[in-house]
Amino acid sequence: MRIAIVSVGVLAVVAGAAMALGAGSAAAQPLDQIDDVRLAIPLDHTATAALAGGPIPAVVTMFVPPSRIGAGLKNDSAIYRDDRGAVHATLRQVVLEAAGHPDGTVTVYLNAPGTRDGRVLDIYQHWN
Repeated sequence: MRIAIVSVGVLAVVAGAAMALGAGSAAAQPLDQIDDVRLAIPLDHTATAALAGGPIPAVVTMFVPPSRIGAGLKNDSAIYRDDRGAVHATLRQVVLEAAGHPDGTVTVYLNAPGTRDGRVLDIYQHWN
């Protein structure tokens, strides 16, 4: 039960941090994905760059172990992925790579406790 309580607390912190980057604007519009049991928060390029350069990735990883964070990398990502599909990068590196592209963005997914193989957070990169 402790894991579920911690996960809910972490989700609240991550959601609050993502909302601080621009909720209510085009920067971050949460989209519930009830069927997928998660909340999607797509960030625009400005919010992605702010996330990459700010304290949020470090704060999140103080509470969420790397094994509970997933990354959806673009096919042309320079980040190393091993033969088992494990990503070898920090949360900041994943966001920073997307922010380094002129049209780069990320979508932050807050997963319900006990879903997605125990991952609390997934972050997907986007750029053309």
